[in-house]
Amino acid sequence: MGLTREEIDREIDKLVDYSRKSGKIEVGLYQEYDVKRGLRDNTGKGVLTGLTEISDVTGIAINEKGERVPADGRLFYQGYNVSDLVKGMQNRRFGFEEITYLLLFGSLPTSKELDSFIEILGAYRELPEKFTRDVIMKAPSRNMMNSLQKCILTLYSYDKDADNISIQNILRQSLSMIAKMPLLAVYSYHTHRHYHMGQNLIIRNPKPELSLAENLLQMLHPDGQYTQLEAKVLDTALILHAEHGGGNNSTFTTHVVSSTGTDSYSAIASSLGSLKGPKHGGANLKVLEMFEDIKENVHNWENEEEIRAYLNKILDKEAFDHAGLIYGMGHAVYTLSDPRCVILKEYAKKLSIEKDVEDEFRLYESVEKIGKECMMQKRRLVKPICANVDFYSGFIYSMLDFPRELFTPIFAIARISGWSAHRIEEMVNGGKIIRPAYKYVGHHRRYTALENRD
Repeated sequence: MGLTREEIDREIDKLVDYSRKSGKIEVGLYQEYDVKRGLRDNTGKGVLTGLTEISDVTGIAINEKGERVPADGRLFYQGYNVSDLVKGMQNRRFGFEEITYLLLFGSLPTSKELDSFIEILGAYRELPEKFTRDVIMKAPSRNMMNSLQKCILTLYSYDKDADNISIQNILRQSLSMIAKMPLLAVYSYHTHRHYHMGQNLIIRNPKPELSLAENLLQMLHPDGQYTQLEAKVLDTALILHAEHGGGNNSTFTTHVVSSTGTDSYSAIASSLGSLKGPKHGGANLKVLEMFEDIKENVHNWENEEEIRAYLNKILDKEAFDHAGLIYGMGHAVYTLSDPRCVILKEYAKKLSIEKDVEDEFRLYESVEKIGKECMMQKRRLVKPICANVDFYSGFIYSMLDFPRELFTPIFAIARISGWSAHRIEEMVNGGKIIRPAYKYVGHHRRYTALENRD
């Protein structure tokens, strides 16, 4: 007779214990062999593993003495300062499509080129026949990132030239996935809401005359309505999340997987898996949860001392999730400021006025200011610390009535433009397969026959 479920569970518990003991490596060995854990040196700076022309991220300046000193952060797309790009699009209906063009092709489009590019994206926006019913609505996941991965991988089956890795074909596939991502995300959410939450199923088609941001809002909102400010804020958020250098985890994943020569769908699905991780794409949700906790426990949002006392409790692991972290604060590269956060903060303020939640915005401002001071004092930090892009983005998405399940997918909808640009860059340069080294620190052992093992 076979094992019972209880016996199986006990055996698995034993195996888990074996795995922990077998996989545990002595911490001192990492220093002994000078292992760059997380591909970072002992100062936290990323180890150089590649070259790119797509984007540049800076948070340090060189003073007159030739010393590296903290500076306001700057982000460049194909050489253009992203702050200038956002400013230049303030009076325009949309900008994300133009930024996608810039990332993919290296230059800003003319009006004619942009109009043509938007038409191309519109043509690729439709899903294959019955894809929504046969793929999205079958075995819906509770996590929208897994739904996106399933959909992206299944698109491979609908592509007659899926394994062709010529630049022409990769570009075709990239444009198709960029255009379809909003539909895949929103339809997956509506399906999840219907099957797992018992809500009505509403599938609204995209409109070709609308921008990607506008279509996202009209497909998601139950009444299909949105304000011009809402569309502008979302469009700006998409621009700021579209790309962030080759070293972030999901973009590096794109390079690693693309270097094997695999197909575009597998590469993007791998990047989605990376972004799903809470240490990467899920940080803005953690910020939102932290603020819910702060709002429950800080009774006077105008009292800086009460806020300071509670933030110190969070840092001392006495409050919130007991991790000792103020989420949304700090960045691996930026020191004095994160340019994306600076821009999003401005739009968060405008939107909070329209939504009549200015008191919440002021609380965010206070936590940003006081949290920085608390962290500097508690951690005795030498390097300046700033709020990062995640600090205000979750607040913005909540004001736009996006459900939490779609926070990370929104990031993916934006970042696929950067992933696609990096995949093309990897393939154009025809580099070797990316294969880092791992040092074996175990012990060689003599084989023992099964009947002789204790």
